[in-house]
Amino acid sequence: MKVLTSFAPLLFAGVLTFAASGCGKKCSNEDPRARITNNGTQNASVQIKTSGGSTVNINNVAAGASSDYANYAAGSTTFTLKVNNIDYVKTTDVSKCHEYTIAIDRNNVITVTDTDRNN
Repeated sequence: MKVLTSFAPLLFAGVLTFAASGCGKKCSNEDPRARITNNGTQNASVQIKTSGGSTVNINNVAAGASSDYANYAAGSTTFTLKVNNIDYVKTTDVSKCHEYTIAIDRNNVITVTDTDRNN
């Protein structure tokens, strides 16, 4: 019985450590996702084309608004924003468990911000 009593604190510490390490993960191998934040003066749309050939569209995001997130496959991805029938293109590598905000400013400059969903 004495052996079991001295082993209990060690077992408890191990279980606690295992539980704490598993609770911190918010994303488990999920596809990336993106949204548009339109800081421009006209409606904007984006086509998200992945290296695997699939395409996702987010259409007609009003000036001063942000879209909902859309999911797509990880890998090399081309974001094509269309404002006033002019295409603005940005290509970047995207990773699982990341989300991307594709922002367009008043001068139609595109920035892509990457956020790790596990942080």
